[in-house]
Amino acid sequence: MTEATSETVGAADTTGAPADETPTIHVLWINAGLSCDGDSVALTAAMQPSIEEIVLGVLPGLPKIQVHWPLIDFECGPVGGADTFIEWFFKGERGEIDPFVLVVEGSIPNEAIKPEGYWCGFGDDPETGQPITTSEWIDRLAPKALAVVAIGTCATYGGIHAMAGNPTGAMGVPDYLGWDWKSQAGIPIVCVPGCPIQPDNFAETLTYLLYQATGAAPMIPLDDKLRPTWLFGATVHEGCDRAGYYEQGEFAESYDSPKCLVKIGCWGPVVKCNVPKRGWMNGIGGCPNVGGICIACTMPGFPDKFMPFMDEPPGAKLSVSGSSVYGAVVRKLRQVTGKTVDKEPKWRRTGEKITTGYRPPW
Repeated sequence: MTEATSETVGAADTTGAPADETPTIHVLWINAGLSCDGDSVALTAAMQPSIEEIVLGVLPGLPKIQVHWPLIDFECGPVGGADTFIEWFFKGERGEIDPFVLVVEGSIPNEAIKPEGYWCGFGDDPETGQPITTSEWIDRLAPKALAVVAIGTCATYGGIHAMAGNPTGAMGVPDYLGWDWKSQAGIPIVCVPGCPIQPDNFAETLTYLLYQATGAAPMIPLDDKLRPTWLFGATVHEGCDRAGYYEQGEFAESYDSPKCLVKIGCWGPVVKCNVPKRGWMNGIGGCPNVGGICIACTMPGFPDKFMPFMDEPPGAKLSVSGSSVYGAVVRKLRQVTGKTVDKEPKWRRTGEKITTGYRPPW
């Protein structure tokens, strides 16, 4: 960095806004946990709102924001280029970009369970030249963040990397910071699970937090697993197009059937997720909507408690048997009723006499 550039940076307002305006809210995005970056990729498909609408501030009342997100920082790598990307995270640590929202993608490994090396890191320490671990970044930034948001099931509850037998001791952000942890603004950890995330779910959650930061929204409502209640308050089954078949006791035997998928492994009746109702992108797609079973990827116990996939879930035999008996009666009664209403009224015919029951008022 040239001397002139250094002076410019030193003289600038690091919040990115004049003193008489609401300060810019920065979003510091760490995708260096144990993950596949699938949540970052999924977010590019968000449409309600899109990430572009959030960043450009086109939504009424939204504060100005700057997003420091590795996926879209194409001009430079983590440690050099058009600007020093990692420097924004050091600014957050030094309190130079207050307020900021910390977004964590990927599960957090336990760096204390081995004598050498590290599991994952994000940038280098300029003093030592050594990598800074992901958990150390969380230690540095979380206490100074306006809010901490865990995106995807790996970051929220550990996900695939936290399966039984894993060598990393991986965990979600709430397990790392503590389930009762709150930011300096009094905001609990916000968990938006999904493997990967349903894109609009995260975009909507981030937008809510930005409105909350301006005082335009109350404290974000979360359930006991720290999920936004309006997104994860209902089960897959309650929003599924196939739910009516369950009620009628009609179950799919193969994946090309339009009927209820419970018998071939769907966990929809107990899983908190809105994908069948919301779709995947622009209202289209979603696991059961396109013939796929729900494997419970938004749940804290995923994947251990829901394997083996493709097998009938525990309790399904009883519920399927009960629904089959009840559904057979319901179907029969509906067939009888259907025969009486699936035809036109008898007075709709030619003739010289009115048969509708109409009586002139004079």
